[in-house]
Formats: sequence, C-alpha cells, structure tokens
Amino acid sequence: MNLPDPQRVMESHAFELSGGMRQRVGIAMALAFAPKLLLADEPTSALDVTTQAQIVDELMQVVHEAGSAMIIVTHNIGVAAHMADKIMVMAGGKVVEYGSTADVIERPQAEYTQALLRAVPEIGGTRYVG
Repeated sequence: MNLPDPQRVMESHAFELSGGMRQRVGIAMALAFAPKLLLADEPTSALDVTTQAQIVDELMQVVHEAGSAMIIVTHNIGVAAHMADKIMVMAGGKVVEYGSTADVIERPQAEYTQALLRAVPEIGGTRYVG
C-alpha cells in the first residue's frame, strides 16, 4: 500500500497516523490474508479528494496484483465508475439498476441513477465520472 517507513507505521498508535495512512493500514491488514474476495465498504469516505485518488489507485493495484476480486460499497458514483467493471445502484434497499459500468454511466435507465449522475460536479463543462 506504499506505506512510507513501514517500521515506524507498525510502531505508531492510530492517533499518530493521518486518515489516509490509517486507510492504507486497514487495507494492508485485510490484504495480508490474501482473500479471494475483498469487500471494501466506503474505503475513501472522510478523505480529501487527493488522498481518495491515491487510495483508489493503490487499492486497485494491490487487488490486481493479489489476483483478488473486490466488491466496493460507495455513495460516490465517480469512484464506482472509476473502479468497477459492473455497477449496481440501490435505492431504498432495492436494486434499481445493474449492468456494465459503461451502460449504467452512459445510458442510465433509473431516475435515481440519473439523479446521482447529475449530482457529480462539473468543471469547465466536463463531468468527471469514470
């Protein structure tokens, strides 16, 4: 997980590490068991955008290198679009849309999915999803 000075990290208390570092340590601990399937529940919540991007890239890299599969649970459709091969959108505890990432992002059928995509910020006329 690209932990700088891993010996220092191992000897640190949680309160001595940044949020991003704690996320990396948690992910590294989960991957230490070489799981075939990793369930990542909001792995980037409460992190700034820069740290989110680093964690997402590192997580995808280590999961790929380990040959693991991953299910990611997130409220951030941009993160889901970047990380996932398939997306399942749920609303009120029910599946409202499921399909390949390209289909769900480019041709959303459910009103809820369309609303999620409209909520993604636009910068300079470009919406950064996927």
